[in-house]
Amino acid sequence: MNITLDKQSATDGLIKIKLNESDYQPKVEEKVRDYARKATIKGFRQGHVPTGVIKKMFGKGILVDEVNHIISHSVSDYIRDNKLRVLGDPLPNQEKAQAINWDFQKDFEFEFQIGLVEDFAVDLSKKVKVTSHPIDVDQKAMNETLDDIKRRFGKRSNPEVSEAGDNLFGEISKKDSEEKQGSYLRIEQVEKSQQKKFIGLKANDQVEFILEKTVTDPVAVTQLLNVTEEEAKKATGTYVFKVTSVSRIEPAHYNQELFDQVFGKDVVKNEEEFLAKVKETVSANYDRETQHLFEHEIQHYYVDHTKINMPEVFLKTWLKATGNGQVTDEVLEKEFKSYRDSLKWDLVKNKIAEDQGIKIEEQEVREKAKQLILDQFGGQAIADQLGDKLNDIATNYLAGKDGKGENYMRTYNQLRHEKIMAVIKENITTVEKKVGLEEFRKIAESHRH
Repeated sequence: MNITLDKQSATDGLIKIKLNESDYQPKVEEKVRDYARKATIKGFRQGHVPTGVIKKMFGKGILVDEVNHIISHSVSDYIRDNKLRVLGDPLPNQEKAQAINWDFQKDFEFEFQIGLVEDFAVDLSKKVKVTSHPIDVDQKAMNETLDDIKRRFGKRSNPEVSEAGDNLFGEISKKDSEEKQGSYLRIEQVEKSQQKKFIGLKANDQVEFILEKTVTDPVAVTQLLNVTEEEAKKATGTYVFKVTSVSRIEPAHYNQELFDQVFGKDVVKNEEEFLAKVKETVSANYDRETQHLFEHEIQHYYVDHTKINMPEVFLKTWLKATGNGQVTDEVLEKEFKSYRDSLKWDLVKNKIAEDQGIKIEEQEVREKAKQLILDQFGGQAIADQLGDKLNDIATNYLAGKDGKGENYMRTYNQLRHEKIMAVIKENITTVEKKVGLEEFRKIAESHRH
């Protein structure tokens, strides 16, 4: 067998394979003999079917399967052994493949188109400056959190007539449309100039409104129309809301009952301790949001500033060839940049892991799985209760529902990502710019894909 790489450009290549009869015939003969031992064919005792009969009946199929098996493994081995950095999968030359005469040919030639990425450098130094946006837990943020707590733990009732601050449950439909669906609206989410339309309503009352003038918060629109946030941003027009019930929440008061409901029995003993604990919790939550956005900023920096010559023509061809007819030129026009940038970020992370010798051991994956389980079910207290059973739970979790190890790979990739990000953060310069919650939300929104 002869296998070579015809490098047509920095990003495009052809793997060419020439296969002689001696490369596949021993395996084909072995398979024929195996068929002969196992085949049940009328007129012959099992295990005594002549190989000539097997060749006549199954020889062509055995040949095709064995040649394809050899070719597939040879291409994979060649890429691995020559340390080729490829994107996507090798694409076979269908014209050559279809021209093969399996009945008479003894020697075969195959070609596979590949997309190549040449070696590149990743700047992992203090010269790289990325902005982090720690959230200042100001009074406005505290007020929002405290209002939410008092609502969640408040006393609920169902008055007949709505007032400001109430919640409306009902059905919504676009004007002149018969299609209706369940809906929910907090009156305080309605623009103040429009709120009077929603006050004084009772069951079976209907209110007509222009969506874009009435509810401008995308999150509120998702609840109102039961759509995604992306769809909510584009939604416009006149809608009709029919009330089925009114819900009112009397905000909870600061007392020991509320303190225990929020943080557990006797964790805090008075209002001062409660407010301090809320601020601590909010700060921890905001820190997670800050880190998430910071990592997104890091990703954008390296995608924008790392020079990688990508095989874009090949990738588009590969996406269309493997997309089961779903990937059209229109889809590529809309989504290819996002896909390419995602691949580029993966290449950057892989390069950093390679250069820095980042490896993930099986025991690390197991310990990470245990931590994920504990975080979900109550922390160290539950670990003490479970004892050695935690190991078995982690094993079952990593195996996944069907035993194929999806959770293992998910946990492995998460741990690898965390290690790579830790190395990046340690080596670059972090420029901190403290912002309020509203400004942070605007920055985060601008980074959404």
